Parts: sequence; C-alpha cells; structure tokens
Amino acid sequence: MSLILSKRGLMLAFSLAVARLSSCSNIPSIANHFGTKGRYEEVNPYLLNDITSVNMSLLMPPSSFECSPVHVTAIIRHGTRYPTVKNIRKMLQLYDLVLREASGDQAWMEQIRSSWEMGYTEDMDGKLVEKGRDDHRHLAVRLSKLFPSLLSAENLRRGRLHFQTSSKHRCVDSIQAFQQGLHKHWGLEEVWYQHEVNDELMRFFERCRGFVEGVENNRTALQEVRKFKEGRDMAEVRRKIAQKLNLPYARVTPDMAEAAFFLCSYEFAIKSLLTPWCHLFDLQDARVLEYKNDLKQYWKRGHGHSISSRASCVLFHDLFTRLELAVQNLRLGQELPEAATVQVGHGETLLPLLSLLGLYKDPVPPTADNYSQQHGRSFRTSGIVPYAANMLFVLYDCRHGPRLQLVLNETPVRFPGLAAGQEVPLYADVRLRYRELLEGCDIQKECELGIQPQHHGHRGNTEL
Repeated sequence: MSLILSKRGLMLAFSLAVARLSSCSNIPSIANHFGTKGRYEEVNPYLLNDITSVNMSLLMPPSSFECSPVHVTAIIRHGTRYPTVKNIRKMLQLYDLVLREASGDQAWMEQIRSSWEMGYTEDMDGKLVEKGRDDHRHLAVRLSKLFPSLLSAENLRRGRLHFQTSSKHRCVDSIQAFQQGLHKHWGLEEVWYQHEVNDELMRFFERCRGFVEGVENNRTALQEVRKFKEGRDMAEVRRKIAQKLNLPYARVTPDMAEAAFFLCSYEFAIKSLLTPWCHLFDLQDARVLEYKNDLKQYWKRGHGHSISSRASCVLFHDLFTRLELAVQNLRLGQELPEAATVQVGHGETLLPLLSLLGLYKDPVPPTADNYSQQHGRSFRTSGIVPYAANMLFVLYDCRHGPRLQLVLNETPVRFPGLAAGQEVPLYADVRLRYRELLEGCDIQKECELGIQPQHHGHRGNTEL
C-alpha cells in the first residue's frame, strides 16, 4: 500500500512536532499507574523536556567491542487511541449515573455537572488520535537519530527499509505517521509511504486455536481477575468512590469504578488534561486498579498460560530468520538486504513475545490473593506496554563476532538467562539461550494455525 504526500501536506501532517505535552501541574499524581492506557512519556519522563531527545551513550556497546550497527528490527505498539466501544459504553453509563444521582459541592463535582462533556462516541472505536500520530512521528525521529546509518533516506531509496503492520486502522495510521516522521526528519519533499499488512505476524493471537479456545474464550483462564474484581481491595475502592459521589455503595459496581479510572487515563493520554474524574482516586486506589489490569494481562497475554506466549513463536521465528540471514551476509562480507524492519502491532503483539523471551517473570505469579506481596513486581504493564511501546533488536558487527542488543522503550534490557554484564551479548550466545524455541515451537502444533479468525458481525475492538 502506498500514499504520496506533497511537501505542504507533510508539513501539515507534522504540525504537531512541537509536542502537546502537559506541564507538571497538569499531570495526574496517579499517571504512572494507568497500565496499558498510559502515555509513553511516563515511562521516559525526559521526553517532557525534549520529545526528540536521545541518549546515544546508553545504547552503544562498550568501545572495546569495536561494534557498528548493521540491522535493527523494531516491533512497536500503535500510538495513543480512542477508547473501544465496550469502554465507551461503560464510561457513558457512569457519566449518566453521576449526572442523575450523585451529589456534592466539590469544585470537581460541579465541573463534571456543568462543563465536562462526554466527547467519546461509538464511531471512535479504538481509532488513532492525533497524539498517537505524534507518538510515532517522534519515535521515528528518535530512532533515526539513534541509528542514522540504518534508518536513513539512502536506505529508504534503496529499498532497505521494510515496514509491516497489523490491518487495524490504528496500526496502519501509526506506521504512516512513523514514515512521516522519518521523511520530515530527512527533509524529503515528496515521498511514497509503503507498508505491508501482515496479520499472521502482528495479530498471531487471533489465529491460534489453542489461545482462542484455551484462554480467550475460557472463563476459568481469567479466574484470578474475576476473584480480585470481587474482592476486598476493589470493594474498598468502590466504597471510597461511592462516598465521594454520595451514592449508595451498590450503585458503584466494579465496572463503574474501572470506567472512572478509564476516563481519568483517556482524558490525560489523549488530551493531556487533568480531568475532574481523577479526583475520585488516590494513589492507593490507582495501584489497586493497575493491579487488576496487570492480572488480566498476565493471565491472558503473559506468563499465566504457556499458550499465550507460545502463540508468538511465529513472530519469534520471523525475527530470528531475519537475524540469521543478516549474520550469514556478514560472514560472506555482503551487504545486508534490510537495514531496518519496522513492525507495528498491538499490546497483544508485544506482551506475548516479551513473555516468550522470559522477561518480567516474577518468582511468585500475581493472583487475586497476594496483591499485598506484589508491590515490587516486575510485571507492571504501565512500564512495559504504554502506547507506542517498542522492542528493538539491534544487530552489531563487532570485532569478535556479531552481537545482539535488546532495547525496550529505548532502554537496554538484558536477555534473561545470560550473565550480568552481557547487555550486548554475542549473537551466538543468544541463539544458544533460545535454542529450544529456535529448534521447536512449531506454530502449527502449538496453535493449529490454519483456523480463520471468527467474526460474528461487528465484534468491536477487544484489545488492551
């Protein structure tokens, strides 16, 4: 698919290059707990001062390795989006309840009643917002600054940059915005945007029978989430919300409490607004609601059930097939066919792959009953998969052989199972670490991949 833009059109599309980031006074005190609905800037706060700033020294291997980057694969979540229909309906139900039955003379309550507008409609269903386009435009600039020899105009002209995306409009719009960012950064006047739609890779989860039947459509698979939702910690959050709204406790259901939290997070992520809905929560409440979301992602997309992560083997093999070809070209002294591969998908694309690699696996799994012991957990989606979350696999040509670096959200991460100090390990060591997956994890056997996604009319969006 291709799209041609004039220089004027490109400038208009990139008119938000001066980031619409909020001042510190407008940032909710609970913004670090919005989970999969959080801003990328909360993970990297330095971007609040300069949205295109990078730390070259953080990513480069030690100079003694004598390395130069030869390839990068970037797997990226789409940018900030509107709520899905399901959540829009919940938020509208809450808003109607508050207007009809809530009372109180607090300033924020008066603001909800008199000036706040429910601006989310069902036709918005998960679509990318302008902030989401900015997320990818700015990320493209930063990655081009980090790897100027790879993400370059010359490599684009020579066909050495490959762009793939999920078919969902928020992903297609994100990858086009990413390319806008590159072209603006390079100063190109009239350009073609090209990408390949590949749901087999970017939406593997809906093609995996084992996952669809064993987890997604299996009520018992998420029993920990339901237990926590009905437990005492959520009950306390509901009690406090009911008290602030002067409503009977029974009127504030778990879904209503979550809808208020969504309103707080969406208004901030999309519009950089500190909405009056945020006044319903203190830090303790936010941590409870964050944990509820993390439970869902852990047991549905993470380490909770092996099929959830092993469904991503098709993406894992795609990555290592590309890396292996690159290493073979290095050995032969030939130019690599692809300098960079950019793949845009979903939170459901990244989380299973991260789990397959063994990342963010705590010694004790999170459950409905051990919330108080999980405050120091590593599996926190707020820091792992905010909007525009990204995994980079950077291949280096080094003096003693090729090395591979893993970078998550622009911060180097060590491959699990490798010794400390191996932040940029030899590629051969990484292959040895994942030998079982490389030699096995047959996606046909794991998932019975041949099934087609089931679409019974309009199902809407069900993602993170």
